[in-house]
Amino acid sequence: MNEFEFQQKTRKLIDSLKNICAQYGLGNDGNEFKIITQTFLYKFLNDKFAFEAKKLDESIRKADKWEESLAKMSENDLEMIQLQMGADTARLKPSHFISTLFSQQNKADFANLFDDTLMDIAINNNDIFAVKTDGGAKVVLFDRISRYIADESKRDAFCRAIINKLVEFSFERIFNQKFDFYATIFEYLIKDYNSNSGGKYAEYYTPHAVARIMAAILVPTEQHGKIKDVCCYDPSAGSGTLLMNVAHAIGERRCTIFTQDISQKSSNLLRLNLILNNLVHSIPNVIQGNTILYPYHREGQGRKLFDYIVSNPPFKMDFSDFRDNLDTKANNERFFAGIPNVPKKAVDKMAIYQLFLQHILWSLKPGGKAAVVVPTGFITAQSGINKKIRKKLVDEKMLAGVVSMPSNIFATTGTNVTILFIDDSNKGDVVLVDASNLGEKVKEGKNQKTVLKAEEESRIISVFNLKEVQEDFSVRVSYEELAANNYSLSAGQYFEVKIEYVDITPMEFSTKMKGYTDSLDELFKQSGELEAKIKKQLTGLKNE
Repeated sequence: MNEFEFQQKTRKLIDSLKNICAQYGLGNDGNEFKIITQTFLYKFLNDKFAFEAKKLDESIRKADKWEESLAKMSENDLEMIQLQMGADTARLKPSHFISTLFSQQNKADFANLFDDTLMDIAINNNDIFAVKTDGGAKVVLFDRISRYIADESKRDAFCRAIINKLVEFSFERIFNQKFDFYATIFEYLIKDYNSNSGGKYAEYYTPHAVARIMAAILVPTEQHGKIKDVCCYDPSAGSGTLLMNVAHAIGERRCTIFTQDISQKSSNLLRLNLILNNLVHSIPNVIQGNTILYPYHREGQGRKLFDYIVSNPPFKMDFSDFRDNLDTKANNERFFAGIPNVPKKAVDKMAIYQLFLQHILWSLKPGGKAAVVVPTGFITAQSGINKKIRKKLVDEKMLAGVVSMPSNIFATTGTNVTILFIDDSNKGDVVLVDASNLGEKVKEGKNQKTVLKAEEESRIISVFNLKEVQEDFSVRVSYEELAANNYSLSAGQYFEVKIEYVDITPMEFSTKMKGYTDSLDELFKQSGELEAKIKKQLTGLKNE
């Protein structure tokens, strides 16, 4: 079976799980995503365990049924095999296997047995697979998913339907696949659950084009395989699209991921993404909590600093309920440019991205790099917090450049966005790219979206990394030029203005000038006639 066939079979499994949810009244229910992602994860971990066990023991590999071979082992032998497995493989007992549940599905109260199995797996693997909150609580790997069925009489049948789908095929052949395979599967798995839900700290789905451009500029091709032991951070991680792309460019085993996000749903999706992408060692660094109010990651007595930071933060939302808690002496260094005030109207439009951007600068290592999605208005604002942030970037020479993206690159928001690239090691020229005219408009549901072609992505990446100047597209400017131009980061303000010169005779010049003069005379005449007409009408109204 080739990669495409496996991809289709995997999608078929995901679709069948969604169909089961729909049949039991959970289609588009708020808990549907938990059932889909957790049952998919149970299947993935079960098959990953089988894959690793077969690599370690020939008798298991040759057995007709690997589960039976493992079940016959003594506790000591089973523990020895588990100790030899990598940290990214869940520790399972024979009672945890899907085949074991499948053979017991006709037992009374099967739903409880199903839930107990998942919870036992979660407890046994808590140290590695649990996500922490900023208060120190642990969010375990699984929930008691049958509880999402309100009608107790249907829970057994619901769990039987799931286990019968999970047993139909094996993931074992996909564990040697590359990043792109898992990225595609993950996107398909969460496509219905990772859109802007409209709530506080709503999740914004970052387009893959944006993620690829950010990763390719932060980690150019010539650096692949040469970077090691670095820490990557996203303070508004969502489901981790940006981090996965950067980690892949660096090498999953060469970096450690650190995140924070207020959304429990996002943190669960991120955990799944890390498991799929061989980054299980980073799950203990996934924190669910309010980054702005309670930044979690520390090193010694101070804050932790990171080599690479990526972020697509929320742009505007109401944070008035904790705004005053930020305005303290302890936060003066972090929020050096200031904290947005609470507006009298449209409180939900408080510019929270300004806080995330300052937090990112506060969290960056000396010599570190960052890429942040900001509203395009940030790059030209003539006063206030935005200008203070740009001034720091320019005056302290820690800017690589910007890429202004096409409108509607995000289907969920019409806000024009720009990617800001920060590089504390760049003391030379800065690259400003205006890619706003690229892309093709397509409909995505009710929204219009702009999609970049592969060659357009490559053009942006190449021009930026090589610091190329292209007419009406990109420009190189010095820090001194940026400071002299009011710290504007808009490429268009630095494009060369071209004046077209045409040789003409004195007679042709006189004819052109007479034409302009005649046109002006006619306009003045029409203006005088209109003025007289209006005066006449006003006089008539007074006489009445």
